[in-house]
Amino acid sequence: MSVSASRPAPAGTAAGRKFPLWLVIVACSLPMFMVALDNLVVSTALHTLAVDLKASTQDLQWFVNAYVLSFACLLLTGAALGDRFGHRKVFTLGIALFTLSSIGCGLADTSSQLIAARAIQGFGAAAVMPLSLTLLSNAVPEKMRSLALGLWSAVSGLAIALGPVVGGAVVEGLDWEWIFWINIPVGIVAVPLVLAVVKESRGERARLDLLGMVLATAGLLALVWGIVNGSEDGWTDGRIVGAFVAAAVLLAAFVAWERRVEHPLLPLRFYRIRAFTLTNIVSASMYFGVFGSIFFLAQYLQIAPPRTPLHAGVLTLSWTLMPMVIAPIAGAITDRVGGGRLMALGLFLQAVGLSWINLVASADTPYSQLVGGMLVAGAGMGFAIAPTAAVVLGAVGPEHRGKASGANTTVREIGGALGIAVLSSVFTAHGSMATPAAFADGLHPAVWVGVAVVVLGGLCALAIPRNPRPAAEPVAEVADLPAPVAV
Repeated sequence: MSVSASRPAPAGTAAGRKFPLWLVIVACSLPMFMVALDNLVVSTALHTLAVDLKASTQDLQWFVNAYVLSFACLLLTGAALGDRFGHRKVFTLGIALFTLSSIGCGLADTSSQLIAARAIQGFGAAAVMPLSLTLLSNAVPEKMRSLALGLWSAVSGLAIALGPVVGGAVVEGLDWEWIFWINIPVGIVAVPLVLAVVKESRGERARLDLLGMVLATAGLLALVWGIVNGSEDGWTDGRIVGAFVAAAVLLAAFVAWERRVEHPLLPLRFYRIRAFTLTNIVSASMYFGVFGSIFFLAQYLQIAPPRTPLHAGVLTLSWTLMPMVIAPIAGAITDRVGGGRLMALGLFLQAVGLSWINLVASADTPYSQLVGGMLVAGAGMGFAIAPTAAVVLGAVGPEHRGKASGANTTVREIGGALGIAVLSSVFTAHGSMATPAAFADGLHPAVWVGVAVVVLGGLCALAIPRNPRPAAEPVAEVADLPAPVAV
């Protein structure tokens, strides 16, 4: 059976009707926007939650970590369920679960109730994020895919841009429940829009790899738990070491099982494709260095000199709005220039921007000296994010896009969590939050570590083939697979 037999339908066709490309992009991107915005807003509003719910420092950590753990550890499972039962079906169920759990978050009276609802939000997000990309990729013609994915990346950038601003507004005057109430109308609109506009599709109709799901989820849970708690408890703490040992054993068992099972959760032959492997390394490097650095720079803008959360959030727009401008451009030229070259340009620009900010940062640096570096770093994000999706999905056959998207999103989340944890350890070893000067002392070495990782990612990006195509390589093994089914 040839790959062409599984080619997705033209853009915007659902139930025999045709819809404009922009509406398909909105339908696939709006839920992803909701998921990305929510987590950023919660991080910004932690102080308000601490006061209103009388939450401890450990509670505040779990307001974020409960979501991160369930989200990052179930991405592969969410993608696999979409392949088996239908991308659109599992996507809409994820939206519904995320929306309902947002209601639970808004109604929470105690920290434990909020933590439980946040964990359920992560379950829903694990279906929304990878399948959003899969559905969009399947819905558009190949010649327009890079442009569509660039626009998808711009919407993701908008969520990043608005997160600190919305969070700051909540901190300064609105009830914290509005962090979650804003998800309700989005979910109500998104579900019928997706059902009306987006065509159902599936990956390979294979038996679910249940043991693979259990091993991957347990291994990733141990790994991410160790990462997010390592900087706080100490990397040599017995529980942290035990978590990493458990992660190594479980993930090694997962790899061994995936080598022998007929229909694996994550086909290991993906990693024989240079473009796929290197792009995942680039994604992890970017999220490690950039989002680890942003974690501290967002706080720096509130501390040196002191600013309100809303004011600091508005100032970050010079950085976070740039991907909205750059990502569609990068998406449009990805096929012509090469995704690897654009990723390398993006990561090198990020390294320049972070270095600029780090060199001028002091206890009272005026914003005018920071804004140039923020613009450069933001442009780098746009150049890096847009081609990443196109290269990862383009490196495998159409029937494997769900698995490829899930793997890439998992790597990104682990990279971001590791970046924040490692840079936090570097920060606390050299500085503190006691004074603006002490914060700057810790900021400098932490950001330099982020810069080094971003540069390494840029060098890896240079080795990515210019125009990877899945063709009939061993990855797809299409002769042995049933064609994806479109309903």
